[in-house]
Amino acid sequence: MEEFDYVVIGGGSAGCVVASRLTEDPSTSVCLLEAGGDGKGVLIRAPLGFTAAVPRGINSWHYQTVPQSGFNGRRGFQPRGKALGGSSTINAMIYARGHRSDYDNWAALGNPGWSYREVLPYFKKSENNEVHRDSPFHGVDGPLNVAGLRSPSPLNEVFLEACQSLGIPFNPDFNGAEHYGCYNVQVTQKNGERHSTAAAFIHPNLGRSNLKVLTGAHTARLLFERRRASGAEYYQDGQTRRVRARREVVLSGGAFGSPQILMASGIGPGAHLQTLGISPLLDAPGVGQNLQDHISALLIYRSPRNYDTFGISPVGVARMAKAMWDWQRRRTGMITSCAAESGVYYRTRPDVEVSDMEMELIIGIADDHARKNHLGHGYSAHLLLARPQSTGEVRLASPDTRVMPLIDPRYFSHPYDMETLIKGTQIALDIMNAEAFDPYRGEMLIAYDRDDPRQIEEALREHADTEYHVCGTCKMGSDSDPLAVVDAQLRVKGIDGLRIADASVMPRVTSNNIHAPVIMIGEKCADLMRLGA
Repeated sequence: MEEFDYVVIGGGSAGCVVASRLTEDPSTSVCLLEAGGDGKGVLIRAPLGFTAAVPRGINSWHYQTVPQSGFNGRRGFQPRGKALGGSSTINAMIYARGHRSDYDNWAALGNPGWSYREVLPYFKKSENNEVHRDSPFHGVDGPLNVAGLRSPSPLNEVFLEACQSLGIPFNPDFNGAEHYGCYNVQVTQKNGERHSTAAAFIHPNLGRSNLKVLTGAHTARLLFERRRASGAEYYQDGQTRRVRARREVVLSGGAFGSPQILMASGIGPGAHLQTLGISPLLDAPGVGQNLQDHISALLIYRSPRNYDTFGISPVGVARMAKAMWDWQRRRTGMITSCAAESGVYYRTRPDVEVSDMEMELIIGIADDHARKNHLGHGYSAHLLLARPQSTGEVRLASPDTRVMPLIDPRYFSHPYDMETLIKGTQIALDIMNAEAFDPYRGEMLIAYDRDDPRQIEEALREHADTEYHVCGTCKMGSDSDPLAVVDAQLRVKGIDGLRIADASVMPRVTSNNIHAPVIMIGEKCADLMRLGA
């Protein structure tokens, strides 16, 4: 059994950061375990490749939820990245931190050190922002490249004009002083390629003698010496292997993987574990609870003869062929798109202090996560509930971590979510029906009656789904919180030598995409470990 100072389980957005930062000290050795591949394929490097990969389960765990009563019994789609870089290899690359109050609320929930003022330095530490070089809110010498889109669609200007016609101001930097307003996206791209956390933090450092990266290594369970984590057991090449950690184990399996591995290792709700024949090492009722996600509505418009959008037509196919040529030769053109190219943070009521909705313009027909194809051209709008109140859970279907866990977000179980998303949908329809869109707008693929809340609710129950921002299943909190799994230093309560660094530790979901916050969590975890906190 090989030995290292630290074992990091999961080479996702946080795990890559932790492993990279710890090995900056040449006297420290780290083993990084990743179940997927090396994260270097063309469908990863080509920014638009995710629209082909995600629907087919390429580089993804391709999970689904249990039937959701809030969805009239439908199962929700839950893709998660399965490659070095994790979900940063299949996401839309949008770099969004959320509102400062998100982190101040984390601190107020009993997590000292996690206020906005205290986490901002970790955001900046990772970042090399090409757009905002002279901003106190951004870093310019970090390993993760953040840029504007190289070849955005002209339709973005139409969308921004529509938002402003309703009195919503343009915001040049939604990661800066102001969150509210319409914007052009900032993306994790470099020189026209996706810049995943693997590309930023691991691939350039594979030559470090103190870093060992094992891909195709699926973690089966944690190893313990009494109540101290001592390593991990994993499957690789048809064999069961083990690796030992002299100092600490860091679990970075994500909002589904981390609770699954904990429970398979005997840490979780005791009664649930016993029903599966697992002897509890620690009865931790919060493991797998507090699952949160941004639920998303989808507005889809056909747009005849609008060739500034992706579409299935003779012209569309010819443009895509040219785009592939442009990307191969110059790393420009439509292949550099993130699909969701512009957006807006808005409020459903005048008395709402912080934007409670976000909408993103999709430059194409994005029906059912692009799993349903339609002839012709069009555009879509994803609108998400910024701070949902519904919470769910993750449980084991089997002690074997190769079996998909039971994922139950309980969408729309809290009345706030449906009420607010209906209002948000009405405002979104106002934006999409603004005069600026008149030359482009065709029929809607899914009908919404702006003035009929009941019809909107029925449409949402039939078509709403995840915005891919699952978190909270190993939440951070004080000792007075019975569901808190880790403390403010990300140490698992009741177990020595074990930390968690990923989206699962978030006590509350942030107000938008969670990729940037997860990277920040990785940065802060590595710093806490170096300081011995």
